[in-house]
Amino acid sequence: MGIRRARGKALLLTTTALVLALAAGCGKSEAQAPSGAGLEKTKLNVAVVPALDSAGFFVALYGGLFKAQGLDVTFTPATSSDTVIADQVNGTYDITGGNYVSYIQAQQSGRANLDIFAEGSVMEPGTQGIYTMPDSKITSLAGLKGKTVAINAPKNILYLLAASMMSEQGVNPHSVKFVNVPFPRMATELASGAIDAALLPEPFASQAEESYGAVPLVDLNQGATTSFPVAGYVVTKQWAAKYPRTLAAFYRALEEGQQAADTNRADVEKAMEHLPVKPVPLAVSKETAAVMALDSYPVSSGPAGSVDLVRLERVVNVMHQFLGFGTFDVKSMLMNG
Repeated sequence: MGIRRARGKALLLTTTALVLALAAGCGKSEAQAPSGAGLEKTKLNVAVVPALDSAGFFVALYGGLFKAQGLDVTFTPATSSDTVIADQVNGTYDITGGNYVSYIQAQQSGRANLDIFAEGSVMEPGTQGIYTMPDSKITSLAGLKGKTVAINAPKNILYLLAASMMSEQGVNPHSVKFVNVPFPRMATELASGAIDAALLPEPFASQAEESYGAVPLVDLNQGATTSFPVAGYVVTKQWAAKYPRTLAAFYRALEEGQQAADTNRADVEKAMEHLPVKPVPLAVSKETAAVMALDSYPVSSGPAGSVDLVRLERVVNVMHQFLGFGTFDVKSMLMNG
């Protein structure tokens, strides 16, 4: 299985029991609005990258936790957080979820004015890696020089992780040809020989292994980026000011989903099995769900915006080192900053 590792956290409740308990116990509290009463907006368009970094969102979506807060959430799969930022700024999406690097780059460049209101995931072993085919002549990172490596968006979190790993092993990232390919297409292109290697997160990595026999070249959860914060959820500052109660309701449901994802593997498996199959098949099989490696999913006890500043500063520091990123105060992206 190489770096594939199914992180087996204790199952505290069955999926059904957990969802029923959350819906019954949380949906009726005085502080929440199961009917949507008091919310400025109840219908939300949310774009999220359909990787396991977003497991907390999917548990909340398919477990009915958003509905229990009076929210009608429409999910749109995002190629990357970078590809949906412009649409979020113009109002197409209310909330998006994806990698921190692209959000920070957009903030620093002035393309967006964002609030990171919730954390999504912290990398664990086996959840992000570089993959090749078993007959590939590439057997080490050094073998990637001059080769094509698929990435879902340019200079994003996966590039940062790969660049860090390559630099630690004496490989210049600029010697590698990174090409943009959406996650659902990477395994097919890898198997066909159109690309030499692919940067794959879960569950796409396990799907590539099961469907095409792809093998891990390297696990990116090593060295300077061990247990690295990968993804979070953002709104524009204008949206947050206009819809504070709606954001609070979304946040409550999301944090319940995060808690379930971090403690109940069965809930994550069920949620990933329920992902859409059209227009692009994203749902994972039961077999893939059983073996995919999971991230950890941070939960905050505070209000929206109570994210871990130290973790976010770590992202910026590594961006300085491997992306030539300029001076940036990440507190500008925090509601309580």
